[in-house]
Amino acid sequence: MVSVGSRRHVVPRPAAQRGDAGLTIRKETYHGQIWCPRTENQSWLARRDGTVYFTGNTMIACPHRKVFQGRGPHHLPAANGPGLNSGHYAVLGLVGNTGLVQPPDGVLHAIVDAIEHLRGRGRAGKEIKGHRDGYATDCPGDPLYAWVRRGAPRPGTPAPPAPSTPPFPGRLLRYPPVTRGEDVRTWQAQMRRRGWDIDVDGAYGAESRDVCRRFQRVQEVDDDGIVGPITWRLTWEAPTS
Repeated sequence: MVSVGSRRHVVPRPAAQRGDAGLTIRKETYHGQIWCPRTENQSWLARRDGTVYFTGNTMIACPHRKVFQGRGPHHLPAANGPGLNSGHYAVLGLVGNTGLVQPPDGVLHAIVDAIEHLRGRGRAGKEIKGHRDGYATDCPGDPLYAWVRRGAPRPGTPAPPAPSTPPFPGRLLRYPPVTRGEDVRTWQAQMRRRGWDIDVDGAYGAESRDVCRRFQRVQEVDDDGIVGPITWRLTWEAPTS
């Protein structure tokens, strides 16, 4: 489970319900940019842009290929409480929507290391999802989520051969109005193989247009949301990492 999130508030359970000494909050002072948080009680409090939140991820993967244990194996629910994390561990990859956006190999290796550890020591299953699979959020970001959708391969693993580019269908795929057809389905299926969250339904509507725009921005072409000859070719030929 690759997951990161924030909550508007938290209500710690009383010690009698927790079966331990209760929640202890201790201030730690750091200077500079901190990528590798670790606390004694396995949770940490953060403040960002005026918002204060707790996080309790199972494991934390940093850019230096180090894995830090949060709640650890056999502790559910994970970071985001009941729902998505009631049956999934949560591995936090330390990337964001500004600054470090594209996950370096160190983060990806560390996430895979954490997953392998949780499978070996925590009886984790084979399913890997992103935070947005359970919540209405952009987390974990398009680059990291695309990697998750590809099955979270370890960096350096040979990629399967890319399918050959089919001929451009001869018409623009655009919205509005909704464009329908097998050419739309073909494009959607390839985008899904690339790791994008998109329905393969043969209908090019608002969702397909928005995915197209984000893909075009990654490829640094005009983000008009229209699948023309250039975007069609990039869908098959552009690198996936």
